[in-house]
Amino acid sequence: MRFFKSRIIDISSVLALVNISLISCGTEEEITSEDIIVEDTPTIEVAEIVDEETGPIVACTQEGTNPERATDIANPANVGAIDDRSCYANYKEITIDGTVWGIYNITTGSNHMDAPNTLQPRIERSLSRSQTTGVGSFAKFTGTVRILEVGKTDNDGSDGTYIMQAKGKHTGGGGPNDPAICLYLAKPVYGDDGNGNQVQQSFDIFREQINFRGGSGADGRDIVFLTNIEKNVPIEIELEVGFAEDPIDATKKIHYANAVIGGVAYDWNIPEPDRGTQSGIRYGAYRVKGGRAQIRWANTTYEKAEND
Repeated sequence: MRFFKSRIIDISSVLALVNISLISCGTEEEITSEDIIVEDTPTIEVAEIVDEETGPIVACTQEGTNPERATDIANPANVGAIDDRSCYANYKEITIDGTVWGIYNITTGSNHMDAPNTLQPRIERSLSRSQTTGVGSFAKFTGTVRILEVGKTDNDGSDGTYIMQAKGKHTGGGGPNDPAICLYLAKPVYGDDGNGNQVQQSFDIFREQINFRGGSGADGRDIVFLTNIEKNVPIEIELEVGFAEDPIDATKKIHYANAVIGGVAYDWNIPEPDRGTQSGIRYGAYRVKGGRAQIRWANTTYEKAEND
């Protein structure tokens, strides 16, 4: 089966200030921010789709209604422990041209595990956290992602789906018990399909990042535009969260969440590094306030180090 039919597109830096309301993994609060920071975008490729789900969008199916959050297949190709809070579909895999892709499909209203109208649907994988804060402690995830569809509503601020996030607790209180440090959000960009229909053709990738430990809402978080990727294009991704020596003052340390998306680095230092106690990562598909999200992951790896 031929999978990829590619063409090269150069995308320049885009995006004006927009209002985006988001939900953090820990607080699940509505977030609206006008602080959009635009960074450079790389060259990307477009590929033919062979595994997109196009049937009716429903909340639950008989097949997808798992009784336990930890419902998984035997010996999954994707690393990490699953957290399945969607009754639309369960995690499954497909092999295309020798590559095994993990399938993460969720729909709006499909969280059958938590109280109604509280937490957003998700099928994510959680990776064991680095529990030390010495210089050289880190958690590092790598993988290849393909995005076929993300959440869509009548409100641009509610659009989009998280594909991965940095997690970690902190000292001194403030915020939820298990806060998200930053989340990587894919929002749809529409274009004409040639038949007069507006369809999702690419995705703007943002980093939702805290301004202070436990931060939430417009004052507590910034939304940073990173790049745009085409629909169904396989993109190599790295995310490393850890502690390093402060390059300005060797007596201090930084807590960082550094991503590489399509070969371009998007580094970020987490505020108040001395308060951080963990470095953790989750990935998959999380949040769909309207419509359906379809995320694919392959070639996933994970490593961590513990230094006191």
